[in-house]
Amino acid sequence: MIKPLVMALGLSMSFGAFADTQIKIDASKTGPVINKNIYSQFTEHLGRGIYEGLWVGPESNIPNTRGWRNDVLAALKEIQVPLLRWPGGCFADEYHWRDGIGPRDQRMVRVNTNWGGVLEDNAVGTHEFFDLVEILGAEAYVNGNLGTGTPQEMAEWLEYMTSDSKSTLAELRRKNGRDKPFRVHYFAIGNEAWGCGGNMTPEVYTNLYKQYASFLKTPKDNTPILIASGGHTEDTEWADHLTKNVKPNWALRMDAVSFHYYTLPTGSWEKKGAALGFPEAEWMSTMVNTLKMDQFIINNKKVMDKNDPEKKVGFYVDEWGTWYDVTGDDDPGFLYQQNTIRDAIVAALNFNIFHKHADRVHMSIIAQMVNVLQAMILTDKEKMILTPTYHVFNMYKPFQDATSIAIDLKKVPTYKLGKASVPSVSATAARAKDGKVYIALVNANPNAAETVDISLAGVTVNGVKGQVLTAPEMDSHNTFAEPEKVKPAPFEAKANAGKLAIEIPAKGVIVVAVE
Repeated sequence: MIKPLVMALGLSMSFGAFADTQIKIDASKTGPVINKNIYSQFTEHLGRGIYEGLWVGPESNIPNTRGWRNDVLAALKEIQVPLLRWPGGCFADEYHWRDGIGPRDQRMVRVNTNWGGVLEDNAVGTHEFFDLVEILGAEAYVNGNLGTGTPQEMAEWLEYMTSDSKSTLAELRRKNGRDKPFRVHYFAIGNEAWGCGGNMTPEVYTNLYKQYASFLKTPKDNTPILIASGGHTEDTEWADHLTKNVKPNWALRMDAVSFHYYTLPTGSWEKKGAALGFPEAEWMSTMVNTLKMDQFIINNKKVMDKNDPEKKVGFYVDEWGTWYDVTGDDDPGFLYQQNTIRDAIVAALNFNIFHKHADRVHMSIIAQMVNVLQAMILTDKEKMILTPTYHVFNMYKPFQDATSIAIDLKKVPTYKLGKASVPSVSATAARAKDGKVYIALVNANPNAAETVDISLAGVTVNGVKGQVLTAPEMDSHNTFAEPEKVKPAPFEAKANAGKLAIEIPAKGVIVVAVE
């Protein structure tokens, strides 16, 4: 029988039960590479996401590196953040890059009209952002200001960041302390143009995209991938119109279309649902709503495949995650929420969906990294805790740039509550850069363990070894008083005649390497 080395929280597990779920994995049948940027992060000038959560300033008593707090840096390095998006979000379309360069005590102070109406002193600007990116060893995703900016302002920002010439803007960058150009890997022309980015129609935005993109000229060795602002939720019109009407040529590029979808327990923006103390009905509705991501991607891929059969344009889910009602004394504009085992399950389910669509989904960016929405990390002044979502990102690290493997799920049991239901088990497999085959298993049922039988072809199987994440309650979470209440435990299982039988605990995530 299979026994985990250590089961978190002293859970009682039974083994050897009949397995409903049958999983067949053929390691010889490989698919597209799972782009590492599916595990990307987002930091916006929003609440305590940057200020306090990441940036405390060089003079702070909190240990820091050039203003960036060391405890958060260490935690982010551990999960190997591949890419970081900045400065927004809705903030991006009111951000003027010249406000954030030069001596910090001389920078423009503005009102952050999108998030709480607080003062933004622009202490974190272009140079500070790239310092953070380089400390983390990540790629940079810069979001340009289409909403209140101009083609000239956007083009000059790119020149400031990327030019190695003796132009006035390149010399200004050098004067501000940076000799070599910054490496801009991705650049977006606006954000949520259908909403906070300008309340535009796809037709209006498409014309503006072509105008702005025509003037974004950079050196050949520092040319960013250009991202167009796409649709959200069930919408396919934006992806359809953009890929149909932006025809790249020598002077015009569109490398990707973005897409945003947030999981709300109730599905209503007026009353989204609670982060803690929620009923099982909201656990179920959260699972139902987050799994809609799969069909949303399928629908957008259909229109993109029609217009772009060669798959030259990527589909970037560059904002996703859970969004709950703000409670207590928190400023509602700061979007701070607790993070539970439910969020961990949501993250793992979405990863498995993104892996399935790796042919088009080359990037996904959870919102957001610290202290905002479905965060990796929560801070309280000098204190820091890791969330259950952080642990899932850490467990899934081997899937970064791994080669997807064909997986066949049969007889998947259904988790039901009232009239609602979802599949209990989700799974994915890939061959990682270390040569090993990795399997991830998710149980969305909060009440019952699920046993799965796994048969593997194309690889010798003696057993599997990895980690399991689970918790006793639906809203189990880490606090500053109990920072390790929810964390992974070691897991291993032995094969029998080349086959595996693994029990996934209720509300559990398992990631293992085939030994």
